[in-house]
Amino acid sequence: MNEFKIDLENINPVTLWGSNNEYFEVIKRQFPKIKIVARGNEVKVLGDENEIAAFTSRFSKIIQHVEKFHSLSTNELERLLDTKIDIEADKDTPQSTGAGSEAIVFGHNGIVVKARTPNQRKMVEAINKNDILFAIGPAGTGKTYTAVALAVRALKNKEIKRIILTRPAVEAGENLGFLPGDLKEKIDPYLRPLYDALDDMIPPEKLKVYLENRTIEVAPLAFMRGRTLDNCFVILDEAQNTTDMQIKMFLTRMGPSAKFIVTGDVTQIDLPKKQQSGLQTALRILTDIKGIDIIYLSGDDVVRHKLVKQILKAYGDIQ
Repeated sequence: MNEFKIDLENINPVTLWGSNNEYFEVIKRQFPKIKIVARGNEVKVLGDENEIAAFTSRFSKIIQHVEKFHSLSTNELERLLDTKIDIEADKDTPQSTGAGSEAIVFGHNGIVVKARTPNQRKMVEAINKNDILFAIGPAGTGKTYTAVALAVRALKNKEIKRIILTRPAVEAGENLGFLPGDLKEKIDPYLRPLYDALDDMIPPEKLKVYLENRTIEVAPLAFMRGRTLDNCFVILDEAQNTTDMQIKMFLTRMGPSAKFIVTGDVTQIDLPKKQQSGLQTALRILTDIKGIDIIYLSGDDVVRHKLVKQILKAYGDIQ
């Protein structure tokens, strides 16, 4: 049996191993064929030479991350181990490491955004081959986050000049006058999820500049009317809350050199009961058009807290 020792100088064990050693237990489950012993600032690994090599390769990345950022979260550990983590699970399920699991975009603070499920990887592949993509699925499946990452990647690669992110402000009936504040203060609450995704992917100072010079524009869907959106990457989020005329208006804004992604959850339609969702109509009539692809995400793609999947099951949104 081979033995290998690793010194953990300048590493806070609590940060590395997590509260109540939860990260340590995750790492041990990820490498069941070797014995890992942690004492103070030393880690001893015993087992097969190849298994130890695999462990040290991954573990060195974790150490480098902690040394650089002095923090470690479940999401970061998941990325560094390249596995989907359930802290309380008896066993982790490794992710596929195919081409689709490569980084989509490198954010700040060590964040690496990549497709984490098979259907998210299908989104990455589909937008490379098509100019319009519909990503349909329940809450927590990462459809909006993946879409924003693809847009940021295109901007960083200089494939497009602008990103436009939009949502229907259904809760206010797109009549925002009665809300307090100036126009930005009125509409920002409805667009906050899009800002949250951008915050992970672009440093704050740079994002501020992009928003000020309109390299990135975040606006309600009503503001798209009459425009031609060209040389840009455009995302319509929460599309289930559009009417037939609104989604038709949006899709026909497309210029010759644009990419459009439409995301939505047909189980969460907030329109009046007698109002048909424009997304449902679009999915029905646009299915066979070349250049348009539709990806359906499912409960298997839920990447939020493990309870989210159970909640969606309880409400009947997923099987």
